[in-house]
Amino acid sequence: MTAQTARRTICVIPGDDAAPEAMDAALDMLRAMDLPLDFDVVPVGVELAELAPQEREALVIERIDRAEGVLFGSTNGTTPGVAYLRWGKGTFANVRPVRWRPGFRSPLADPSVIDYVIVRENLEDSYVGIMGDVQALHGSGLVGPKARLSYQGEGRFAAKIITRAGTERVARFSLELARARRGKLTVSAKTNMLPKTDGYFCDIVREVAADFPDVELEQFIVDDLAHRLVLRPHGLDVVLLPNLYGDLLSDEAAATIGGLGLAPSGCYGDDFAYFESAHGSAPDIAGRGIINPTATVLSAVMMLEHLGLTDAAGRLDAAIGEVYASGEFLTADQGGTASTAEFAAAVVAALRR
Repeated sequence: MTAQTARRTICVIPGDDAAPEAMDAALDMLRAMDLPLDFDVVPVGVELAELAPQEREALVIERIDRAEGVLFGSTNGTTPGVAYLRWGKGTFANVRPVRWRPGFRSPLADPSVIDYVIVRENLEDSYVGIMGDVQALHGSGLVGPKARLSYQGEGRFAAKIITRAGTERVARFSLELARARRGKLTVSAKTNMLPKTDGYFCDIVREVAADFPDVELEQFIVDDLAHRLVLRPHGLDVVLLPNLYGDLLSDEAAATIGGLGLAPSGCYGDDFAYFESAHGSAPDIAGRGIINPTATVLSAVMMLEHLGLTDAAGRLDAAIGEVYASGEFLTADQGGTASTAEFAAAVVAALRR
């Protein structure tokens, strides 16, 4: 066997609530393709909940470490592993493609121009988890009569951390991606109000971009970018954002193509990657068999591309496109009446044609 066709193990983490239903559908499609992949499926959240928290965490981490890639559902907190996949594995770049295709139920009059990628720095910013009581800041010079915050009563704070190393790493990743696509990178943050962090982020991106003279670089304040995602998406190629803004604006971007049920993502580190839908675990529709598995399947497409199985990725992507273009087997969020299983069966039928 060649390196591309040698069998590899993928850890599948179905997750919680309705997420396992989407994962089951995705696995039906992947198994129909006769890929050189073995799927190690972790128990669903309700089964993991029977274990003690530490035992549950250890089980999932062990299975992750045995695999060469991970396909993750969505968690409500019962299924562990997300923190380990992100910080433990150093997956610093969260890549969220935003692409409309015929059949997607976009609220925009003409969504046909939407085809760009949001790269969200995945490890820093407000997500470092440094939080506490405002009282702890007294005596630091950050709170007091001469500071913007002179409040002496009860309150909470959260730190926003931007490092040069973290920003340089994700900037280089984004510029390489832009070079491979259409040659344009848009960077955005709240630079006018947060020059010490957001301004720093954008300044570092500009420094790194000097090594990529073939990539066009533009910069917007993040609230302006939020406006452009709706009114001017045709001007975007690769968009780089700090962690919090990337999390928020990628959900807005998903809405422009038809919703979070269509939004895949991949999280990449130096030598590891995992793939997951951008939506939550959808507890309101759990057990009803109607969750849209498209985001999970498109995340699997990204996984196949990452593994070098580009032909298979293209086949699966084309089959999904065919089902949407026909409009016959779409789930309720896309205006159809198909169940999750019926949508999956339609994609499998398209794969076999």
